[in-house]
Amino acid sequence: MVERRAQDSRNPLVYRVQKSTGNWVPVTAKDFRRQVIDLAKGLMAAGIGAGDVVGIMSRTRYEWTLIDFAIWYAGAVTVPVYETSSPAQAAWALSHSGAKAIFVENSKLADVIGQARELTDDELSLDALKDVWVIEDSVLPTLVSGGSSISDEDVEERRSLANLDTVATIVYTSGTTGRPKACPITHGNFVRLSANTKLTIPEIANETNSTLLFLPLAHVLGRLIQVLAFDAGLTVGHAPNIKNLSTDLASFQPTMLLVVPRVFEKVYEGAIKKAEKGGKVNVKLFQRSVDVAIKWSQAKIAGKMTRALTLQHRFYDKLVYSKLRDAMGGKVRFAVSGGGRLAPHYGHFYHAVGIEVVEGYGLTETTAPLAVGRIRNFDIGNVGTLIPGGSARIAEDGELEFKGIGLISGYLNNPEENAAAFTEDGWFRTGDLARIDDDGKIFITGRKKEIIVTAGGKNVMPVPAEDRLRQSPFVSQAMLVGDEKPFISALITLDPDVLPDELERIGLPRTLSLKEASTNPRVREAIQKFIDDANAFVSKAESIHEFRILDKDFTEAEGHLTPSMKVRRKQVLADFNSYVEDMYNRTKSTVSETAAHTAERVQELRAEQTEKWDQFKAVQAEKIQEFTETQGQKLHELADKIQQVAPLPGAKDKDAASNSGADEQVEKAASDWVEVTEIEKDSQ
Repeated sequence: MVERRAQDSRNPLVYRVQKSTGNWVPVTAKDFRRQVIDLAKGLMAAGIGAGDVVGIMSRTRYEWTLIDFAIWYAGAVTVPVYETSSPAQAAWALSHSGAKAIFVENSKLADVIGQARELTDDELSLDALKDVWVIEDSVLPTLVSGGSSISDEDVEERRSLANLDTVATIVYTSGTTGRPKACPITHGNFVRLSANTKLTIPEIANETNSTLLFLPLAHVLGRLIQVLAFDAGLTVGHAPNIKNLSTDLASFQPTMLLVVPRVFEKVYEGAIKKAEKGGKVNVKLFQRSVDVAIKWSQAKIAGKMTRALTLQHRFYDKLVYSKLRDAMGGKVRFAVSGGGRLAPHYGHFYHAVGIEVVEGYGLTETTAPLAVGRIRNFDIGNVGTLIPGGSARIAEDGELEFKGIGLISGYLNNPEENAAAFTEDGWFRTGDLARIDDDGKIFITGRKKEIIVTAGGKNVMPVPAEDRLRQSPFVSQAMLVGDEKPFISALITLDPDVLPDELERIGLPRTLSLKEASTNPRVREAIQKFIDDANAFVSKAESIHEFRILDKDFTEAEGHLTPSMKVRRKQVLADFNSYVEDMYNRTKSTVSETAAHTAERVQELRAEQTEKWDQFKAVQAEKIQEFTETQGQKLHELADKIQQVAPLPGAKDKDAASNSGADEQVEKAASDWVEVTEIEKDSQ
């Protein structure tokens, strides 16, 4: 691809390199090829042979890309190491891959490699690692100078050794559980997937577009974009410092962005924060603009746009949406979101802002995307359809399984994991639960390992509720817990970037620390409102019954987040187990105390009711007795009158007997009446 672009008579622009703030210097295809060949010579002169492994540990910068291609031209294999990796993580990647050298960005990262060398055991050995080259110590010019004796023909001979089946890079998964697995990705994986991705999203992958890369190039998606840029003709820039991203976006003015969902969430939260600073009127305007945005987007996609929505959208575009476009450089029209689920709320909002965000889905094992949304049939809430060259099926348990051009042949030196990851007929188990509709659109419903199974046997997917909670400006991260527990709970972290403003909004001092805010009743009350909102969208069994606010945010450095900002649930549970135990133990204690108090109160009420019932029965018995006597007297009088009017046969001779019989009949009648009354009373 590099050779083809360099031979283009137009000598197209391929990169823009920021030499100083806002000063982007163009790099043409021919310029880039020359730099790659010269650096490849330096690597060859330094002893890097065909098939050798060379690491790169740096932030996202132009040199990362240059080194990557130079390693390939030298016939070697790249092993990316995240610049946030611990010594142990770096040691594992370099030891397992047998790396011979590594480029590090600065002396600080060189120290990390130094510490990694000391972590030797039966599994770890860095004896093969001979060179640690520091980029900021001008090592690239030094290497180039050292390779002056190597000819272009020598480099071409080395480059030509590689074919589509040759391993280009070994990428270690940033998986949320266990030790990283080595994914050997071939040149063919990159080339074929790039070609088919270009066909899938031609509106994005073409020469009219440019993108600013700020996600880690150690992530395979960034690497694919590098290849795709050459294949499709995009112009690429690099932004190494996320803190300067706003400034870099403003000066570079990309037309396309590659992001993880958290980036869109942060931009949205920043807009809320800015509105709050403008007072209640601005807050209401922003909230209204969000409502209009979602309705407008839904109507646009469904083909049911109304004149009223069109006018409302035009109004809020001037007030709100245009400002957000300006914040992202002013020219962004498209974005590809990957590395996690983008809540539909954000997809619709940014669609109305003027940015069509297509979601992509894939894994390191699939060389990033196996599916991506389409611009032609733009939709929100799914990860699109398969990129040509891939096949998917749903297993009996709902897991998505895949075969295709981007798929690795297996993990490096890991037969046990290969057996677990691949079916007998060669399909890769993605670990994600999904459904595929009649149009081939894939809907990811959750991660198989993330399913929470409560003590009551209820299966709960945590992601939907977590997504809603993160829409709160207060909340940075939310993680549901509840495996084998009686109910669902949540661990919440506060967003340090917006915390002062949010504290002020609820009447608290801006100076409260994260630790102080985490225990403040007003903060808890504010979070509870968002908990209630999230609960409104799920069943009772899935609702959050309890939560704890942590005194620190999740970070990649402490192992709580992956480089793509996914929560490492296992690590979070290990580090914050005391919070989880406190939630459930305190609840158990409260339940026990409540149960004991309830039992005691029940006994008291039972005694009170028994006493009242006895009193009631006594009163009623007196009334019944009085009534019985009255009715008996009346029956007596009635019998006498009947006797006087129609005397019974032999009455004159049997006066005593008749009177006695009448008395018995009256008493029996009265007795029957009393019995019926008692039965009726009991039945009531």
